[in-house]
Amino acid sequence: MRWWTTTAMLFQDRRDAGRVLAQLVAKLPDLQDAIVLGLPRGGVPVAFEVARTCQLPLDILVVRKLGAPGQRELAMGAVASSGIVVRNPEVLLELHVTDAVLRAVTERELREVERCERAYRGDLPPPTIEGRTVILVDDGLATGASMKAAARAVRPIACQVVIAVPAGARTVCCELQGEADRVICAAMPEPFVAVSQCYGDFEPTSDEEVRTLLLQARREWGSRPPASGSSE
Repeated sequence: MRWWTTTAMLFQDRRDAGRVLAQLVAKLPDLQDAIVLGLPRGGVPVAFEVARTCQLPLDILVVRKLGAPGQRELAMGAVASSGIVVRNPEVLLELHVTDAVLRAVTERELREVERCERAYRGDLPPPTIEGRTVILVDDGLATGASMKAAARAVRPIACQVVIAVPAGARTVCCELQGEADRVICAAMPEPFVAVSQCYGDFEPTSDEEVRTLLLQARREWGSRPPASGSSE
């Protein structure tokens, strides 16, 4: 298990962060069978730049945060496309969240996962990830709940799981080592307050931007990994 760090930096936006992260991902060995999965919505612009630099297929893995009642930005856990649910026991205990409330939020977010899958991919089937190296990309790691759900969703069938983010909390990056074969993080500023602190422009990514980037990736370099391997 390894991760890379640089000094704290401020990315111009998610695309800029993706270009920085791509230089680290491109150093990985044996990328010829890899696929890059961005976590919508904010992780997709980052993942687009990683996939383009490494000339790897790009797709999505939908993960939804289980926002706490009255504090939607505080994650009680997360759900992923395959129905994987990850809980944040500390938050659940601190806020005295009942099973009924957690179940209602989970069911709501699972419906949203299904909607997002249809909205972003349309009629295209999910990508084949069995036996492949899966590179999971988001725009940053705060609690790590979403990335943990993503990793647990793909790990049983992937050959190798790589978590790659431009910025994250050092403690969270360390915790995620147990969820993946490699964790790559370009910047771990101290103190880490929020992912947004590492960006000049952290405006929300729209559904339309996600769809556009996925289509652009398919047009420009296709859906198959290059026969020659990584573009390192």
